[in-house]
Amino acid sequence: MSALATRATGGPVPTRRRRRGTGQAAAGWVFVSPVLVILGLFLVVPILMAVWVSVSDWTGRGSPFSGDVSYVGTANYQAILTEGGLPTRDFGTALRNNVYYVLLVVPVQTVVSLVLAVLVSQNLRARSFFRTAFYFPSVSSSVAITVVWLFLFSSTGVVNKLLSVLGASGPNWFNDPRGVVHVVLSWLGLDAAPAALTGAGFLGITWWEWLSGPSIAMSAFILMAIFTTSGTFMLLFIAALQQINSEVQEAAMVDGASAFERFRFITVPMLRPTIFTVVTLGLVGTWQVFDQIYTGTQGGPGKTTLTPAYLSFHAAFNNGRWGQGAAIAFILFAIIVLMAAIQRWTLRDKDETAGRRRRRGAARAREAVRP
Repeated sequence: MSALATRATGGPVPTRRRRRGTGQAAAGWVFVSPVLVILGLFLVVPILMAVWVSVSDWTGRGSPFSGDVSYVGTANYQAILTEGGLPTRDFGTALRNNVYYVLLVVPVQTVVSLVLAVLVSQNLRARSFFRTAFYFPSVSSSVAITVVWLFLFSSTGVVNKLLSVLGASGPNWFNDPRGVVHVVLSWLGLDAAPAALTGAGFLGITWWEWLSGPSIAMSAFILMAIFTTSGTFMLLFIAALQQINSEVQEAAMVDGASAFERFRFITVPMLRPTIFTVVTLGLVGTWQVFDQIYTGTQGGPGKTTLTPAYLSFHAAFNNGRWGQGAAIAFILFAIIVLMAAIQRWTLRDKDETAGRRRRRGAARAREAVRP
């Protein structure tokens, strides 16, 4: 058989292609192997060590795999979640603080970044300047911004000076442990806590404390988080807005749609993947807040700025409870995964979900009629 016929019948040609594909795959693994080794040594191995520390009584001295270290099972997790002592109360307080931090920061920073992206995407004369100005806080050191924030929101700082000019008395921001809900209720003359909310609770703190809202100090950190992160997410929305076909907007304008209607029914639905990304990154970042707390208040006043990430560090490095510190870290990891799964389900594409359901229904119908 001639070489041309051999190629026409597909003889050795697929074999050569398979060999070429196998060689390319092997070369790819060779090139990525250094990165895999580095990730294994500095990411996977420390995580596995932390898993062991969370179920052991390691005191931080010597190797966690020495014979002096014993397996204690879920004792560290029980001390945090169920025993009701000081570790449980501290974790409940940190969780409450972080819940309010997440609930206020993530939606506001998403909306603010989207509005900023829409504004700077217009044909403005100083568009580049505004983009740089809005993004600049995101590239600044979080430690430096925290120090500046402490100065601005001090009892005699710039913020309170401006409030005094407007005739208002500013609070003692970083020294007031009261929750904003309790502060508002006290203004209304409702200082006494209902008995139904003070008897029972969750994770060592009462429902009245759960419903207190973020403290005034945590509110200052919430404002700082929105100020420093909106610029980064603004860039993601700008990139997504540039991918929207202008013909769609023009067609809507011809149909008589207003600017708000175009934004609501065209822009926002087409930004769904970017919104999902921004919300996911926001959830991960807000649940992991640490450096602002460490630099600023270290959990004070009255543990109202305590967060699970800082509590994990404090339990391990300051109090020597390494098992509880590792356990808090893994509980926090589980919370982040759960929140990401919930928001993924919430922001899922309904049309895509309906299409999958129709395809599954059609497949079942074909199976039913198949002999």
